[in-house]
Amino acid sequence: MTDQLTRRLEAALDRDAALALFRGAIGCDSITGNEANFVAYLGEQMEALGLSGLRTAEFLPGRPNIWGERQGKGSGKRLLFIGHTDTVHVDGWREHWAGTEREDPFAAPIIDGAVWGRGSGDLKAGISASLAALALLDRAGIRLAGDVAYAFVGDEESGQPGTGVSAGIKDLAVRIESGEVRRPDFTVYVEPTRLAVYPAQIGFFITDITITGKSAYFGVPELGKDALKASHAAMSALWQHSDEIAARAEHSLVGRGFLLITGLSGGGYIAVPERCTVSLIRKLLPGESLDTAAAEIEATVRGAISDPEIKVEFAYPAGRDHVLGGTAAEIDANASEVAMLSDALGQALPGRGTIEGAPFWSESPFFVNRLGIPAVYCAPGDIRNCHTYEEHVEVEEYLAGVVAFAAFMARYCGVIE
Repeated sequence: MTDQLTRRLEAALDRDAALALFRGAIGCDSITGNEANFVAYLGEQMEALGLSGLRTAEFLPGRPNIWGERQGKGSGKRLLFIGHTDTVHVDGWREHWAGTEREDPFAAPIIDGAVWGRGSGDLKAGISASLAALALLDRAGIRLAGDVAYAFVGDEESGQPGTGVSAGIKDLAVRIESGEVRRPDFTVYVEPTRLAVYPAQIGFFITDITITGKSAYFGVPELGKDALKASHAAMSALWQHSDEIAARAEHSLVGRGFLLITGLSGGGYIAVPERCTVSLIRKLLPGESLDTAAAEIEATVRGAISDPEIKVEFAYPAGRDHVLGGTAAEIDANASEVAMLSDALGQALPGRGTIEGAPFWSESPFFVNRLGIPAVYCAPGDIRNCHTYEEHVEVEEYLAGVVAFAAFMARYCGVIE
């Protein structure tokens, strides 16, 4: 049964305004590196909401973060909504949808009850819903006792050369540590969850393994050292290691750890192959050490290649909150804030608000592990269609997210009657 607060918010909701905000966000091309385009739009929307302390600052030249807050009218908790402003590329989108309403990846058409476009799910629905939620509280005449803060950062996506190292949130974390940006009591990172609540997420690292032997003419292979043959031994050992990892433990929300070999390149022309590269990604569970896991990978590969004349080198190109990659994170799934948000989602859209684990890595570990601030993922949108030509968000799910976020703001921060 829908509670009184949710009914009040649903009655006050301006559906057209909330959708216009969302579609305008999609209309800003903000492929990683071009975040300033979207940040300018957000600045206008945040200023219209009367946020105080509104600031932008470049984390890299020409690439700004933006943050601001609505200060409460009494004593209450401080809630932060955060999301990344950048999206993945649109390569092939226009060709894929040529001649249809979906052809322009930034046009945000509404088709069959869903808003389409690059960044719709990842994660402009979440950013827009969090801002529209504050506007909804204003329309409903609800004044907050505590503070609602917003921070929108760049460089989360990793598809563009020289980007995707979480430079934006690293800059923000330093500002929180220094006291320049006030610490929240609780954080909602608006990655798409289909309006579930994710209090846990996986960790990861990527390893590129270069195996170097010695080339020789194919007629006298005994003079060479076959790097591809060595890579076969290494991969066989790595697959066995993955099975061992999976058998160790199972997390109730994010499942089992494993590694996935994602690439193999090497070889030459009528000669013993001198060099090849094996690439892999390792999934980690909360509590697992990246350093230990990487050391295990290296020991597994070196143990499989017995020839001391074959050289093996390891590179870790995807450092995030750790030099090797991104750490896993979790908070208490039974925490009162988690239950409160879950209930608000279920009230707004029956069947939503389930407690699940994130099958992806994003930036909540900067809060949970580095800053010691509890954080969850929650927003409209489905990660399964993000980064694809099918990226879209259901209208009713988005609007339910607006209502649920507004209800959670009121319950968590408290209200002034």
